[in-house]
Amino acid sequence: MAKGGRLTQRDIARLAGVSQATVSLALNRRGDSSARIPEETRRRVLQVILDTGYVADPVARQLAGRRNQLLGVFTYEMVFPTGQADFYMPFMLGIEATAERLGLDLLLFTSAPVIEGRRRIFHENNRLRLADGCILLGRTLDRDELTRLVGDRYPFVAIGRRDDAGGPVPYVGADYATATVALVRRAVALGHRRLAYVGFGRGAESSDDRWAGFSRAVAETGLQAMHEPSQGRDPVELLEALLAAGVTAALVEDLADAAALEQAGRQRGLSIPRDLSLAALGNPTRPTASDVAFTSFRIPREEMGAQAVEVLTLVMDGKPEGRQRLLPCEPVEGDTLGPAPGGRRTGKSKGPRS
Repeated sequence: MAKGGRLTQRDIARLAGVSQATVSLALNRRGDSSARIPEETRRRVLQVILDTGYVADPVARQLAGRRNQLLGVFTYEMVFPTGQADFYMPFMLGIEATAERLGLDLLLFTSAPVIEGRRRIFHENNRLRLADGCILLGRTLDRDELTRLVGDRYPFVAIGRRDDAGGPVPYVGADYATATVALVRRAVALGHRRLAYVGFGRGAESSDDRWAGFSRAVAETGLQAMHEPSQGRDPVELLEALLAAGVTAALVEDLADAAALEQAGRQRGLSIPRDLSLAALGNPTRPTASDVAFTSFRIPREEMGAQAVEVLTLVMDGKPEGRQRLLPCEPVEGDTLGPAPGGRRTGKSKGPRS
């Protein structure tokens, strides 16, 4: 395989057990050139091309050994124009600005079919190899596809920390764990002794990291803590569960859920943060109309996009250093985390329950 993981016609020929000239004939659709090779051979070559995702590179045909100067962007969720566009847009801005600075063009892969509610990279018409490398964007990435990309040595980088998939996965992520620890410690300093984690807590790496930070900080401080999932739950019912458990501060994974809790509390006659403190663990991933200044931290989304392009160039050049990066999140002061209300402090426990 050529340097940087790009498949060549020579690779296709070796995998199909034919000559490079035969591959060229199978790819050439002009006139009756394909008739010069047996149909069974042509089908074997095309099957290898289908299995590997090879795309004939018109530039490489003219400039052997040269790159296309094209970077691909593949998004597992649609980003234009949806309610999530506000969340994904800064990533795209960072990618675009850095690609422009480096003299690179971007290719957004949009032809991937949706299978079981998710886009898939590998399909019969995938054009991944038109690009020199690809940036992957999405809350969760398909583990089997990551494993295949690593095994194929195709240059790629994920936005967001990813676990190894048959080998180290290059990524640029946000340090959610450290930012969450800081919020827990701030709540403790304000006198809170009964905390709740509201949200997924598990699943995507971003949720795992937040939960890990929360659990570590709770264990260090000996607080009482609980985990309340928010997906599919009515905000009023969720609020009642928190209050019934004596929670004085809730750390909410998604700011949109924090906004819903704040509104439910206001409708119930509660004051935030006098009666209940709320802190959001990052930017909202879905639209929210709240104008409340939530205590939270800001995910460095534009910088993550920018550095993803930089990391991808390292991968394409075969450089091993700097392929996995976690960027710090910026604290947001906000108005929703205040002193613990008197009389609601409880004893200590060993850590969070779920």
